[in-house]
Amino acid sequence: MSYPILSTVIFLPIVGAIFIFLIKRTSETLIKWTALLLSLLTFALSLPLFTDFDKTTAGMQFRETADWIPAWGIKYALGVDGISVLFVLLSTLLAILCVTISWNSIKLKTKEFYAALLLIEGSMIGVFCSLDLFLFYIFWEAMLIPMYLLIGIWGGPNRIYAAIKFFLFTLVGSVLMLVGIIVLYLNTGRSFDILQMMATNYPYDLQVILFWAFFAAFAVKVPMFPVHTWLPDAHTEAPTAGSVILAGILIKMGAYGFLRFNMPILPEATKAMAPAMMVLSVIAIIYGAVICLGQTDLKRLIAYSSVSHMGFVTLGLFALNMQGLQGGILQMINHGVVTGALFLSVGVIYDRTHTRQIADYGGAASVLPVYAAFFMVFTLASIGLPATNGFIGEFLIILGGFTASKVLGTLSATGIILGAAYMLWLYQRVFFMEVNPKLQGYKDMDMREILTLVPLLILVFWIGVYPNTFLSFMDASVQNLINRVNTAGQPQTAQHIIEVIK
Repeated sequence: MSYPILSTVIFLPIVGAIFIFLIKRTSETLIKWTALLLSLLTFALSLPLFTDFDKTTAGMQFRETADWIPAWGIKYALGVDGISVLFVLLSTLLAILCVTISWNSIKLKTKEFYAALLLIEGSMIGVFCSLDLFLFYIFWEAMLIPMYLLIGIWGGPNRIYAAIKFFLFTLVGSVLMLVGIIVLYLNTGRSFDILQMMATNYPYDLQVILFWAFFAAFAVKVPMFPVHTWLPDAHTEAPTAGSVILAGILIKMGAYGFLRFNMPILPEATKAMAPAMMVLSVIAIIYGAVICLGQTDLKRLIAYSSVSHMGFVTLGLFALNMQGLQGGILQMINHGVVTGALFLSVGVIYDRTHTRQIADYGGAASVLPVYAAFFMVFTLASIGLPATNGFIGEFLIILGGFTASKVLGTLSATGIILGAAYMLWLYQRVFFMEVNPKLQGYKDMDMREILTLVPLLILVFWIGVYPNTFLSFMDASVQNLINRVNTAGQPQTAQHIIEVIK
């Protein structure tokens, strides 16, 4: 590779955000096209991660390392493996779609909006690429500021409440993670090197303390039950692009944190806490689905569905077997694609009607047939119809969950039934039944909106029909992770809990 690819895809959006600030506020067209070109260029420059990736190795690739603050053992260290590379690509793709879907809907402080989008894109990619824990924490916290602004400035009527709630929840978790980072640093020869931490065996008692310190940050981000309450408010009030970023990338970072830190660095504690994590996951699956049945707001329903779907993700991860882990990681990608598409779709109709209340719709299929077709595909993908991406991810997760615990695996399957119930009922109320007179006269999707959704439509069927394209990326990395956890000792108390659940 003739250029430092990871540094480029991280800092190109960040530098682009600074450049946008230099453009005159009145030049809105130039601002939009600059943001679009920068996001397209970032995506194009990230494609070698897909084409040149060596799928046969579990090691970090495209490495970049330089001393940053040697006195403190801090390095500028970047790299991706078969797990993180997929999320970098998803981030660069969704950033483009966030720009295009916001083209006509953002009319206030346009310059600041697109600058915030680019800043959060660079920060998200930085999280997935960091191999130094200090650098990881900087990017992790840097995401908070532009996301807070997206919700607080361009959100709905209760945007200030939602923005502050989002900020406080994530900040409290991050502070506890910072304590864990400092403890790890002191117990790793005063080094923030993540790979060195993975190769270090820490005492079991210390692992348990650190597990819960990192859990505080990652569980809030997922969000796991019962620290999920910020998500529906944030999703409901955020602008469409903010909801897409939240659903598509930000909440994946909690699950990614478990994969990158808790499992390889704290393997004994992970095995001990896996039963509790699986129980919390099943509660989230069922609870989130049941709550969806009572929602009257389009975005709030999809937000609560994320709680249920991310419950599937954490169930697969903490099943600690090949099927569960691969299914969990793939479902993280699937959720970003499908739920991101659903939020984009809600944004399309909200721009026309300026209401999210399900009761204000009805018969939309006869007024907006193209829109109804797109929404139907994403609805079926959300409930896991075979040949869509949702099916293969949920299948692997339930298989892995059932292998780890027959009781929990069986209970998790009820989430699929409930998911079909609330999504099909939603579709019936919005698109079928009697046509609401309020919808008469609205135009169907234009070419910009169609082109925004087409990439996600392609991914729905690509992953659903030939998932090995993406599963093959993670094979070696997941196997290495399982080996790391399986070679760790198993405390007797944890083994007893596992046997009881089984």
